[in-house]
Amino acid sequence: MPGSNPGANAGHRHIEGPWLRFNFFQRMMLRWRELHAYNPVHVVRVPVALEPERLRRGIAEQLEALGLTGLHVDRARWRYRYAGGPAEVELAVLAGGDDPLAVLARAIESEINRPFAPSPHENPFRFFAVDERGAFRLAVVYDHYVAGGDSIARVLTGLACDCARFGAAPAPAPAPMATATATATASPAENYRSMLLSHPGRVVRCLTDLPRVIASARRACRVPYVRVEDAGNEYTYLHVDTARTRRLRGLAKDWGVTMNDLLMACLLRALSPLAQRRHSEPRRNQLAVASILNMRRDFRPEMGDAMNPFLGAFRVSHTVPDGIGLRQLACDVQLQTARIKRHHLYLQSLMALGLSALLWPLLTPLQRHGFYPKHFAVWAGITTLDLNPIWERAAREGTARLDYLRAVPTGPLCPLVLAVTLAHDELHLAFTWRTSAFSREDIAAVAADLLRDVDSSKAGTLP
Repeated sequence: MPGSNPGANAGHRHIEGPWLRFNFFQRMMLRWRELHAYNPVHVVRVPVALEPERLRRGIAEQLEALGLTGLHVDRARWRYRYAGGPAEVELAVLAGGDDPLAVLARAIESEINRPFAPSPHENPFRFFAVDERGAFRLAVVYDHYVAGGDSIARVLTGLACDCARFGAAPAPAPAPMATATATATASPAENYRSMLLSHPGRVVRCLTDLPRVIASARRACRVPYVRVEDAGNEYTYLHVDTARTRRLRGLAKDWGVTMNDLLMACLLRALSPLAQRRHSEPRRNQLAVASILNMRRDFRPEMGDAMNPFLGAFRVSHTVPDGIGLRQLACDVQLQTARIKRHHLYLQSLMALGLSALLWPLLTPLQRHGFYPKHFAVWAGITTLDLNPIWERAAREGTARLDYLRAVPTGPLCPLVLAVTLAHDELHLAFTWRTSAFSREDIAAVAADLLRDVDSSKAGTLP
């Protein structure tokens, strides 16, 4: 990809960024990875022949131009910086053979469970490519504390656009998100504090609502782990085609709910058969799932292009009685999520992280594994990323159609994560689960039930 990022190779631009403090979520991610690897994986399909060495050079150029090299971590002071310099590119090339998606699935599962070695000088990115003979899948594996999914999607889309131009005219320089990544003068941690301090009404509302949250948590049934300290992950993928995706969007619009509300309702219904014992419980008779959301819009505009994750979460719970219709359940979920969003109650997740951070040093490793399952009982989490706005650049450049999927690790908070990626009016659903909580057969049943709800909507049989 020579010329894809002008000036990137001229003596290896040295962009030494300032020391930045880790925010709440980043600190918790660093703690979580002490228990098990916490690595998301993003994959884009590039419709040109794979040229490994050219790809390696292109990755290096991008990372150097974006200031994502020379990462130094000062864990004692909870701070980090990118010192710049030449990129260290770890790129594995895999033969897709007759079933490249199976090869990809095995590689994703392996990478989710393979830790990055913590050290003061870290390389938080790994890449692999699956050769499909005439096209290839390019994947980036990253240590989650360094980036949010939306930021990684922009970086990987830029790489894919450059790859798709092999042999064509030079591509434009990277999008403006890059320089803010490492050189933003405002610390992400300070932005969390300033955001909370600038909205005292929201903080007061969250604090006064805490008794309700605690009472709700005590009514949620817990996941029956085999060994809570076994944090190994497995992965599977489900593609929802354009027709099915449009039906889901149509249902959400007709029922006055969001797509995320509808998918959470589908997930609750699909998980319900696995939690039948709750019906005989006098108190813990509700099923809870979490939604992980991007809070970037809550911060100052200059953080819009920063690489860091700005995440929050909220939970919804329901008794999910046998026979409840999807429409009723989706509307019940929407009542909860609308209140949470209206009053910004997702900020409670930051308060909870702050509390768990205070307790963390006092807990044994086994207690750390069991802390969230005991006090924040959720059966699954859902995280949604819409690629279409990010792909406007690719459309402007006339780049060939790209396909995209991602997988998100479970961590100690959720034993199952459903990563939903919307691209080209199609949904890509990646299920990642802890093997100590679910079997592959369990997740296959959940995926089948979810698809059954979608297909029932076509026949008009959904209540």
